[in-house]
Amino acid sequence: MHTLRRPLLPSMLCAMLAGCLMGPDYHRPDVDVPAGYRFADQNATTSFNASWWSQFNDPVLDDLVAKAVAQNKDLAIAIARIEEYRGRLAETSSALFPQLGLNAGAGRERAAATPLTPSYETSQVQVNAAMSWEIDLFGKLRRLRESAKADLLGTQYARQATLVSLEANVASGYITLRDLDQRLVIAQATVATREDALHLFQERFKGGVISQVQLSQAESEYAVAKTSEAAIAQQIAQQEDALSLLLGQNPGPIPRGKPIDQITLPSIPAGLPSDLLNQRPDIREAEQALVSANALIGAAKAQYFPTISLTGLFGQASTGLNSLWKGPARTWSYAAGIAQPIFTGGAISGSVKQAEARQQQALLAYQSAIQSAFADVDNALVGEQRTKEQLAFTDDQVTSLHKYASLARDLFEGGYTSYLEVLDAERSLFNAQLTQSGLQAQRLIEVINVYKALGYGWPTGQEAVAEAQNH
Repeated sequence: MHTLRRPLLPSMLCAMLAGCLMGPDYHRPDVDVPAGYRFADQNATTSFNASWWSQFNDPVLDDLVAKAVAQNKDLAIAIARIEEYRGRLAETSSALFPQLGLNAGAGRERAAATPLTPSYETSQVQVNAAMSWEIDLFGKLRRLRESAKADLLGTQYARQATLVSLEANVASGYITLRDLDQRLVIAQATVATREDALHLFQERFKGGVISQVQLSQAESEYAVAKTSEAAIAQQIAQQEDALSLLLGQNPGPIPRGKPIDQITLPSIPAGLPSDLLNQRPDIREAEQALVSANALIGAAKAQYFPTISLTGLFGQASTGLNSLWKGPARTWSYAAGIAQPIFTGGAISGSVKQAEARQQQALLAYQSAIQSAFADVDNALVGEQRTKEQLAFTDDQVTSLHKYASLARDLFEGGYTSYLEVLDAERSLFNAQLTQSGLQAQRLIEVINVYKALGYGWPTGQEAVAEAQNH
């Protein structure tokens, strides 16, 4: 008995005087943050704009983003998950307080007669109030609450990460749709041009002016243009369906605003790598997972120490309702209990090792999330810069090919070149125009990727995580 008391007394005294908590307190780990991004834009703006998509100056896009935020199912699931974890935190926190309960009962019993006693009837009425309380001397319950609080914060940051991705996906999906719309216009114009050429060649073939070879070439090029038109129309329908799902509605048509070449190019936001630790909600979520895992180490280590609980009961019991509240009917009891593990076959040490291993996993996941964020930003920045360069070259190419196609047709009409020259020029122009449209869209999407990679899209430092922090 004495050998058990000696190690317990200093620990209990420490707990009562200083509120001992087992396990390590959380400190944000040091991370290797670069001084700057590899492909930072020197003309980037430092202004913060949570509604960055409004810079496209397309009211239809603004409406689509607002509708997605209001109706998207994945975002609604993330919000519901916050409520689940808020309930878990309340349940975990309740263990820190005394638990009170009330029970009441009444009954009547008749006993049969025996040779020694006559039959008799008795009544029993009882009302009891019970109390139990586990005293958290060694911080197990507080560590569990700390973990639950971090889990709640993590779900709130997960909701923000879903929101950032949703806003970016809606904007990118809309830009892609407008690109496909422009590609369809290009394809339809090419179809019209080749249809006119085909009709002309059919008349010339009937008059014996051209050969079957030239007519077949015209028919082939017309079929190619019609095939491209049908393929783009299919992609438009599929893109509308994809956007409809993001908007949380059944597949259907999507309203259009500005053409792709009239959409305003947003400015590139500035940011330092260290800002990502607070701006990227997925990094904040990973950090809260680390906080939670760190707290569970303390909860596991607290199992080595005794559990102290208080119980009490106060009630009234009587054989009749009219005498239930009289003095002799009063009943009460109280007790204190202590449970100390002595030999568990390694169960507690195994639990501690599991908690420490999970903490290491969470740490590595946190570090990985930071590195992935740096890569996302650099990829988006270099993507925007290189796409801008490609688009400038493609603009020059389209201008030159317009001239080439016009000259080739004039030379063919004058009998100075073959129709193959015209076909080559028109084929090259058609492909270059499609590439130009795609690069216009890609540059806009790369800017969207920059905002997404930097964590813009939710009011950093202002979101309602304070509720969980105040629990």
